[in-house]
Amino acid sequence: MKLSLTLACLLTLFSCQLTPKYKKTVNYIDLHEFMGTWYVQTGRFTPFETDVYNSIERYTWNAEKKIIEIDFTYRKGAPDGELIDMPQTAHVYNEETNAHWKVSPFWPLQFDFLIIAVGKDQQWTAIGVPNRQYLWIMTREQNIAQGELKSIIEKVSKTGYPVDSLTNVVHSAP
Repeated sequence: MKLSLTLACLLTLFSCQLTPKYKKTVNYIDLHEFMGTWYVQTGRFTPFETDVYNSIERYTWNAEKKIIEIDFTYRKGAPDGELIDMPQTAHVYNEETNAHWKVSPFWPLQFDFLIIAVGKDQQWTAIGVPNRQYLWIMTREQNIAQGELKSIIEKVSKTGYPVDSLTNVVHSAP
């Protein structure tokens, strides 16, 4: 039994190593310009983000602690459903680009957060993770035209990050 369990663990670890990790980010992000409100428009979301409406991420630079405070909120189940607030913190992992962060919902957990694409004047952005499982495409505007969203998705696909199986987020007036 121990041998079977050990072999299963080794095979799992080995297979994880065969999956190439996505490491590309944008060349540089001005953190102060990147701070502010972002409306999640579409993506491949975590299990916590199923059946969500009005998903918003607000980034605030905390100069004293040299961290990014993240206020992630959404409505569960309906546009007026339960308000879920998931505060997190992040620190810049790659200070040369400012585009690779380590995000922590709580200590000691930390997850890679890759800014893989950004639009002109930082009006939209795409965030990914190394295993390519999750993707968040966000804009500064609460609601955007479907044609504009399609154009953003096409730009993100040119980074080599997969853009299949996306779920759109409905935003309604507060």
